[in-house]
Amino acid sequence: MNSKDLRIVYMGTPDFAVAPLKALVEGGYNVVAVVTTPDKPSGRGLKVNESAVKRYAASVGLPILQPVKLRDEEFVAQFQALEADLGIVIAFRMLPEIIWSAPKMGTFNLHASLLPQYRGAAPINRAIMNGETVTGVTTFLLNPRIDEGAVLGQVKVDIEPTDNVGTLHDKLMNVGVDLVLDTVERIAKGDVTPIEQDVMIEGELKAAPKIFKEDCHIDFSQSGEQIVNLVRGLSPYPAAWASLTEELSAKIFDVAFEVQQIDKEVGTIVSDERNFIKVVCADGLVEIKELQLSGKKRMSTQELLRGFRNVSSYRFS
Repeated sequence: MNSKDLRIVYMGTPDFAVAPLKALVEGGYNVVAVVTTPDKPSGRGLKVNESAVKRYAASVGLPILQPVKLRDEEFVAQFQALEADLGIVIAFRMLPEIIWSAPKMGTFNLHASLLPQYRGAAPINRAIMNGETVTGVTTFLLNPRIDEGAVLGQVKVDIEPTDNVGTLHDKLMNVGVDLVLDTVERIAKGDVTPIEQDVMIEGELKAAPKIFKEDCHIDFSQSGEQIVNLVRGLSPYPAAWASLTEELSAKIFDVAFEVQQIDKEVGTIVSDERNFIKVVCADGLVEIKELQLSGKKRMSTQELLRGFRNVSSYRFS
């Protein structure tokens, strides 16, 4: 079958899902509808916030469906009426079987890890937080178990020591575009052999659960390497943090580590009060290069120290 004749329904929400959709549209593929989350009011003025996928889909005139409930009878009927050949899901909600099984050739997902490793909601964050040096993207067929469907394709991507979740997100997004298009082409040609994940498991499986605020707290009794990886894996969003007082905390975006024996309590701040802030950890000093105090803007350490006096009298906890 000609890949451009496939009736494709595309499902996604955030920026990560926009690039593949754009590539499909600009490549001349037949995207018959886009499914995304309902608009939500946010901010002080409760301004209506549209998903990134909706904004792009609207800009190119694609039909848009925004169901509140994916099992709603009206939505299910609308979805089935599309008579889709293929469903593509990228960074969306968990689909009920009545939806993912509707397209004639099935529905596949793009996941930002080398499945079966890092199944879950936060694979990019968790890979960096765990100190991985390699990750990737995977396309796989949906089945009733989350992130456990048969693999269609994978591409590996190196994680550089300078990468944070923001830079790695963009790398994986760009590689993911090519993998999505390749997967569509191979499905159309019948040139794809799904591989069950059970036969791909090597060693311990690492999960990628959703990130909560407590996951972002910096424990300075840990090693410098662990702290650096935590900060990288949460920067720029949602950001690692630590408290200076009961009322004052800081989000921390960029750090460096130096091994050093120092006879001070972990969390102690070492600073010349002008150029640097270093914090004692289990095996040395973590230098904070960029941070944001509660209620303030994000800034470099040097900028902060121009107006923050006696920082050495504080301690991170």
